[in-house]
Amino acid sequence: MAEAIYKLLIFLKRRSGMSLDAFRDHYENVHARLSLKYSGGGMRRYVRRYVEPLPQPPGRESGELHFDVVTELWFDDRAAFENAVKFASRGVLPAEILADEERLFDRSRSRYATVVECETDPSSLGGTGRAT
Repeated sequence: MAEAIYKLLIFLKRRSGMSLDAFRDHYENVHARLSLKYSGGGMRRYVRRYVEPLPQPPGRESGELHFDVVTELWFDDRAAFENAVKFASRGVLPAEILADEERLFDRSRSRYATVVECETDPSSLGGTGRAT
């Protein structure tokens, strides 16, 4: 049986008028460090995945996505994970983090989710993995 993974995903949008470069710089150099200050322990990994839209096929909507970064918080165990979920769902944050989020994010567009991960090893499927 696979090891349980306790992960919280947070989809975040930068505030209006902020460039992507300024957003990434502030998140990495200010907000990420501030978040760790209040993490409360039990967090195994803290990953930010900045998304960059690609051109879309004809007939599909293009332009900005509804979020600029997917933040992943990985936890050591279920208790630490549930504590973080409870904290996030209440929306009660330390004043220092709340003030920084107001500078950085469009908080009305923030979304939280958890995941069930399934992974397939491409080599187990046979073939080259290339389209012909």
